[in-house]
Amino acid sequence: MNTLRDKPQKYAVFTDGASRNNPGEAGIGVVIKDEKGTIVQTASEYLGTETNNVAEYMALIRGLEVIQTLNAEAVDFFLDSQLVVRQMQGIYKIKNKGLLSLAKRAQGLCSRLPKGAVKFHHIPREENGEADRLANDAIDHKDKNH
Repeated sequence: MNTLRDKPQKYAVFTDGASRNNPGEAGIGVVIKDEKGTIVQTASEYLGTETNNVAEYMALIRGLEVIQTLNAEAVDFFLDSQLVVRQMQGIYKIKNKGLLSLAKRAQGLCSRLPKGAVKFHHIPREENGEADRLANDAIDHKDKNH
């Protein structure tokens, strides 16, 4: 018997990484929505001391990890980090070795999804409020996360 969960779906994944003082205390937020715009899953985590770019990549990786558990036929990722989006699209080269290893990890997770299923979009920070709130909540409540 097929359930709605078994039917391949399209998802929108909003991710955000926050770092206070860059580098500083960092957290991630992930919001996954179905085709109707309903939130189906969220994730947040305190990272410790990291740069903003590392936090952005860690949020993307967490989003990719979570989407693996869903039967996704297409996934649109929305980030307010133009750097990460353009690096994942292959427009910008990745010169930082730490970011390169995170990007390769993200690309490996992308390769587990159907070919061409993953697209990356840069959005203004104002359109990424839910993921931003989760990232900052992770920092604010770090003692409860560790």
